[in-house]
Amino acid sequence: MAAAGNLAATILDEIAALVTPGVSTGELDKFIEDRVNAAGATSATIGYKGYKHASCISLNHVVCHGIPGEKTLKAGDIVNIDVTVIVDGWFGDTSRMYVAGGKPSRKAERLIEVTHDALMLGIEAAKPGNTFGDIGHAIQSYVEAQRMSVVRDFCGHGLGVVFHAPPNVLHYGRAGTGPVLEEGMFFTIEPMVNLGRPETKILADDWTAVTRDKSLSAQFEHSIGITANGADIFTLSPTGKFHPTY
Repeated sequence: MAAAGNLAATILDEIAALVTPGVSTGELDKFIEDRVNAAGATSATIGYKGYKHASCISLNHVVCHGIPGEKTLKAGDIVNIDVTVIVDGWFGDTSRMYVAGGKPSRKAERLIEVTHDALMLGIEAAKPGNTFGDIGHAIQSYVEAQRMSVVRDFCGHGLGVVFHAPPNVLHYGRAGTGPVLEEGMFFTIEPMVNLGRPETKILADDWTAVTRDKSLSAQFEHSIGITANGADIFTLSPTGKFHPTY
């Protein structure tokens, strides 16, 4: 899990310099696919339910599962890139935000900040004896206090030697509810946060999810493992680039 997570995080580190105005999302995906192959790893998404790409790239009001293609980035676009690789049968799954061409708008910058901090608060709550409801509550209560909303339609998931497995990791909920966290569990936490309302809709391609009210959306994702004292993050950025404005 550590090796798979490190490779996924390294690729997202390396692509940061390429997320610039004028580059297409397809070009970014090609870089990711080439990098996965060069590492002797496998893309988990190519061929998954018919999907053809090594990443999901979601711009602005796209919540998740944006399909790479000919669309080019504009200055100020906020971009989520989600990569999952398989190394020796183990899955590393992570996503993070980027800004194309300098600073985002103040609202977009604040959205990115809140989403990142919500993920880290969720991870802080991930320790033996706590529940999955504690993770969701930590995320939801923080986000809503910032007058933003947590997407309900998508969630984190168990992973390991499979891509998606129980349990569903909700990013909202009541403290003390749900299954109890135990040492040895592997799963993702990947909150999606909207500036507007939480509702989403799926476009005609059957993949791309967007905000119904066209408000901006952001997401960060880590793969973690529960330890005796808390959680190990398998997808930490090797060069400290996980947050685009740090």
